[in-house]
Amino acid sequence: MTVQEVWPRPDDRSLDAEALVSRYPRSDAPILRVNFVSSIDGAVTIDGVSGGLSGPGDKLVFGVLRTVCDALVVAAGTVRTEGYDGLRLGPRGRAWRRSHGLSEFPVMVVVSGSLDLDPAQLVFADAPVRPIVLTGAAAPAGRRAALAAVADVVTAGAPEFDPAAGLAALHGRGLTQLLCEGGPRLLGALTAADLVDELCLTVSPLLAGGDAGRIANGPPTAPREMSLRHILRSDDMLCLRYARKI
Repeated sequence: MTVQEVWPRPDDRSLDAEALVSRYPRSDAPILRVNFVSSIDGAVTIDGVSGGLSGPGDKLVFGVLRTVCDALVVAAGTVRTEGYDGLRLGPRGRAWRRSHGLSEFPVMVVVSGSLDLDPAQLVFADAPVRPIVLTGAAAPAGRRAALAAVADVVTAGAPEFDPAAGLAALHGRGLTQLLCEGGPRLLGALTAADLVDELCLTVSPLLAGGDAGRIANGPPTAPREMSLRHILRSDDMLCLRYARKI
């Protein structure tokens, strides 16, 4: 497996995890970076999950993005469907974080309006650091109490969850370098609120067909122009990084 830079610095040499970190730098300012994979015909899942679209190169980038973030933000539906476990990094990732003055592990953040989450799921039960659940004021009190045993349940918005309030709550805890891995409804809400600073999109060389959705699903919103920062290649798979156009 090799990951090579195609643009803006074409290079036939393979990029390892250390070299990839420089392609996904942390920012001096708060940032929300989103990471998704889709087929070349726009499908975000195969048989209901994203795993069938991924590959070794994509997984390497996936790990680097988790290594450099302060917190990983994921919608509850994605946590359930994709079977998220505890957010743990390997020895190399932990060592990189320590050498840069960061905690060994990023914080897992789950967004849920209904709090329909299982406290026994490994994303909570095997978490190396206490997760955060972002919700709205209207969330059921009983579920809030059950999750409070395994996570910090933070109200962000009334009566429903508000994305801007959610990000502000995380920033207030010092979590400013945020990575979102979905799902499509959360990305749609973040896009509508104009909160997305970067989109990292892996294009999988598959024609998926079927009726799978796209990476964002939300209310109508004005298009936002983005600027291409790099193109990486792993065999026939492309990893694209876009940022707000300045």
